[in-house]
Amino acid sequence: MLSRLVLSGSSVTGAFARSIKSSHTLVIRQFGREARENVASRVGTRTRPSLKERIMAPAGPNAFSMGKGALAGGSALGLGALCFYGLGLGKGTSVLNNSMLWPEYVKQRIHTTYLYFGASLGITALTAMAAFRSPAILNVVSRNGFLAIALMMGAVVGSGSIAQSIPYSGGIGAKQFAWAVHCAILGAVIAPLCFVGGPILTRAALYSTGVVGGLSTVAVCAPSDKFLYMGGPLAIGLGVVFASSLASIWLPPTTALGAGLASMSLYGGLLLFSGFLLYDTQRIIRRAETHPMYAMQPFDPVNCAMSIYMDTLNIFIRIVSLLAGGGGNRRK
Repeated sequence: MLSRLVLSGSSVTGAFARSIKSSHTLVIRQFGREARENVASRVGTRTRPSLKERIMAPAGPNAFSMGKGALAGGSALGLGALCFYGLGLGKGTSVLNNSMLWPEYVKQRIHTTYLYFGASLGITALTAMAAFRSPAILNVVSRNGFLAIALMMGAVVGSGSIAQSIPYSGGIGAKQFAWAVHCAILGAVIAPLCFVGGPILTRAALYSTGVVGGLSTVAVCAPSDKFLYMGGPLAIGLGVVFASSLASIWLPPTTALGAGLASMSLYGGLLLFSGFLLYDTQRIIRRAETHPMYAMQPFDPVNCAMSIYMDTLNIFIRIVSLLAGGGGNRRK
C-alpha cells in the first residue's frame, strides 16, 4: 500500500514536473510568436506605400486600358447609332427629311458654312507646313515652358474671340481676315505634329475624315433635336478634359497619375469632341433654319464653321497622338 503511495507520489511529481516544463515551453513559444508578429507588423507598416508614392509610381502595362475600353464602347455606340438612324428607325423627323422642305436660303447658308469649314482646314494645313519649314517659328511653337504655352493659348483664344465678335458681311472683309489669321495661328501651333512623319499624318487625316463623315451622317439621320440637349454635359466634360490636358503637360505619363491624366485627355477628349461634333452639326442646321431672313444681324456662316472646325481639329490631333504611340500603343 505504501509502495503504491510512493509510486503514485513519484508519478504525480513527475507529471507535475513535466507540466511545468511544457507550460514553460509554451510560454517561450508564445513569446517568440508574438515577437515575430510584432516585427512583421512593423516591417509591413514601414513598407506600405503612401498616397504620394502610389500616384507617382511607374505606370503599369494596363494604364490606358480604361481609356481604350471607353473609346471602343463609344465607337460601337456610334456605329450602332449610324445603323439605327440610317435605317430610319428613330422616332421623330430627321434632318434629312426636313431638308426636302428647306427653302433655298437655308440650303445656301449650310453650303456657305461648310465652304468656310473646308477653307479653314486648308489654311491650317498650309500654315502648319510653312511653319514646320521655318526654324524660327518652329522653335517658338515647340517650347514647353509655361510662358510659351500661355502666349500660344492667349493668341489662339484672342484671335478666335476677335474673329467671332466681328459682324458678318458677304465677300472679303474684316471678319474674313480675322478668321484667316485665327486659322493660320492654329496651323502654326500644331506644326510640331509634322515630326511624326507624313505616313502617320496621312493616315490620321483619312481616319479623321471617316470619323467626321460618320458623325455628321449620324447627326443628319437622327431626329433634328436629338443631340441639342447635350450642351450642358459637354461643357462639363470640356472643363475636365481641359484641366487634364494642362496637368499632363507637367506630369509625365510614365507615372500612374500622369498616365491617368494623359488617358483622360487623349481618349476622353476624342469622345468629347465627337459628341461636340454631333451637337454643333445639329445646332448649325437649327440656326440656319430658324434665323430670320431679314434680321438686323445676318446669318453668320463663319462662326458656325469655326465650331465644327475646332471639333475636327481636336479629333485629328488626338488621332495623330494615338497613331504615334501616345496612347500606350507603341510597339516594344
